Amino acid sequence: MNIFSFFAGAGFLDLGFEKTEGFDVVYVSEYYKPFNYVYQYARAIMGLSRPKYGHHIEDVTSLLCPQELTRIRHLVRESKKDSLTGFIGGPPCPDFSVAGRNRGRDGDNGKLSETYIDLICSLKPDFFLFENVKGLYRTARHRAFFEEMKARLHNSGFALTEQLINSLEFGAAQDRDRIILIGVSNAVVKRLKLKGRNGILADFPWEKYKKYQKEAILSLPWPDTTPYCEDGIIPHPEGIIDELTVQYWWDKNDVSNHPNANMFFRPKAGIVRFQTKAEGDVLKKCYKRLHRFRYSPTAAYGNNEVHIHPYKPRRISVAEALAIQSLPKDFVLPEDVTLSDAFKTVGNGVPYLVAKGIAQSLYDYLNKQ
Repeated sequence: MNIFSFFAGAGFLDLGFEKTEGFDVVYVSEYYKPFNYVYQYARAIMGLSRPKYGHHIEDVTSLLCPQELTRIRHLVRESKKDSLTGFIGGPPCPDFSVAGRNRGRDGDNGKLSETYIDLICSLKPDFFLFENVKGLYRTARHRAFFEEMKARLHNSGFALTEQLINSLEFGAAQDRDRIILIGVSNAVVKRLKLKGRNGILADFPWEKYKKYQKEAILSLPWPDTTPYCEDGIIPHPEGIIDELTVQYWWDKNDVSNHPNANMFFRPKAGIVRFQTKAEGDVLKKCYKRLHRFRYSPTAAYGNNEVHIHPYKPRRISVAEALAIQSLPKDFVLPEDVTLSDAFKTVGNGVPYLVAKGIAQSLYDYLNKQ
């Protein structure tokens, strides 16, 4: 199956599909050049092939202009001749979150969600994936906008299924809620004999590739806080899930020897805060010190949110942030990208294990006949 990727960033969501047998990312759209640079650099290091239809560094809204719409419609039609063709994308989401001041559909980023839906309705892929923050799903006025978009998709001939998922459920050491909306065209539903009624997809295997249930995870005896001690050793707590700890992923990815190990901000002031804040103190928005034997809060490294190393007097590194996003060890960012761009693209991405789990579920669903 061919995949057209929009708002691709560094391509964490894409990588989940690329690493799932049965998918081929053939078109990549990312407006911000540094993110696209990271995307191409990382895949060159990993030995992954370039997309058949190339990289498109353009404003996604421009794709709705008649000339551009004709161009991409031709590519979609050509792709459909060979296989099922799907769109995947997670439009920038700050306008649906508290951090983005809840501007919603009228914010510059909020409008891009509607643009993505416009593209889906105009180009009619065989299936699509839409990813966004839980605020779009749970905040009343944003939910009204979400329901409006779903109604448009129904009217354009798509059957839908949705779920609010958390990264912990898929084995990523990060408490990150996201709404995932999946649609399949009614024509494909009929052709593949999928179950659906009144525009709703039935029997989608949302739970198949989850490793854990969030409620069960939260009930475990996770450590709270531990007094900070530089390079100190603390006993491993009993009854927790190692795979869901920061330290497990840092060991797994050998972050100290990763090519991005030395990429971290070095502040000229405020060093006392790095030397005194307790390990695991993540209550405030700014200067959250991670706990080595606990999962990380949502990987958000903008809007003054700072994540501090558990037992070193510094911010976490790019290598450590990539591990928290459950990226493979061989996913590397170029060292000449700015630190701001590096952390922004890492924080914006979908955790790799989540992307892969959703891709596997979608593949199984579309190929079960």
